[in-house]
Amino acid sequence: MSEYLPVLILSVFAVALPALILILSRLLGPRDPNPKKLSVYECGMTTIGTTRVPISVKYYMMALAFLVFDVEVVFMYPWATDFNILKAVGFIEVMFFIAILLVGYLYLLGKGVFEWE
Repeated sequence: MSEYLPVLILSVFAVALPALILILSRLLGPRDPNPKKLSVYECGMTTIGTTRVPISVKYYMMALAFLVFDVEVVFMYPWATDFNILKAVGFIEVMFFIAILLVGYLYLLGKGVFEWE
């Protein structure tokens, strides 16, 4: 059980510190709401018309594809650091992994996710 004591201490600290910061900012922070502070801030410029403009789904698809492929590249770092240990078996596994990524990339390319209008 003593092996888990540092994890328990870190978990308590990770929950207590943000809670403490939120409580203190609520208690000690200034409260002076006025219409100027409560208005929508749009990069320092006065907004013209409504600020509720719908964004194309293609934007979200592109962002999601970027995140997926970006995170997948992170999985290649441990392989690259242990390349000498893994030898041919590790190389074959990573090539299989890259082939799966390539299939996903070709699928997204076929669906037109990367075409911006």
